Amino acid sequence: MFTGIVQAVGTIESVTPLEGGVRLTIEAGGLDTADIALGDSICVQGACLTVVAMAGQRLSFDVSRETLDCTVGLARPGNVNLEKSLALGDRLGGHLVTGHVDGIGEVLAFEAAGESRLARVRAPQEIARCVARKGSVTIDGVSLTVNRVENADFEVNLIPHTLEVTTLKRLAPGARVNLEIDLLARYVERMLAAS
Repeated sequence: MFTGIVQAVGTIESVTPLEGGVRLTIEAGGLDTADIALGDSICVQGACLTVVAMAGQRLSFDVSRETLDCTVGLARPGNVNLEKSLALGDRLGGHLVTGHVDGIGEVLAFEAAGESRLARVRAPQEIARCVARKGSVTIDGVSLTVNRVENADFEVNLIPHTLEVTTLKRLAPGARVNLEIDLLARYVERMLAAS
């Protein structure tokens, strides 16, 4: 379980093909790795991955074909948002995030709004109904508050601090992003579908 409060921006240094996916080696940047052990979960660009090897600030993860098919940004070198999993009793600064990407969205607009940036994103139809005004959504592992919803499109405001400490500063129209809907919305949707 995570909060969507990014702890560091790391860099995917290598992507090594495996029979059923790839192995990522990530330079963890400023992430405190002192308490990370093999088998721990790290949220990487919104996806919960398991540490399979470590060497100093380098962490390796085996990523299945299923995960690669459901996400963007994990199959090529580049910067990624990183967050260690919660420990019982940790402060919950964002919202409850599982690291299970629900769909891939498309950025429609990324424009100035004072000192901030306004991002308009189109969600896949199957998850769009779970995005609510003033609710939470995770974009590339970052917990954000939804300002406006219209059909499958929603808007979020990115303050300067968020832009500074995450990969979201590189967004542009046409960019594809990993989306996770609010955990509570996921369960409510399932209960309604079953009734």
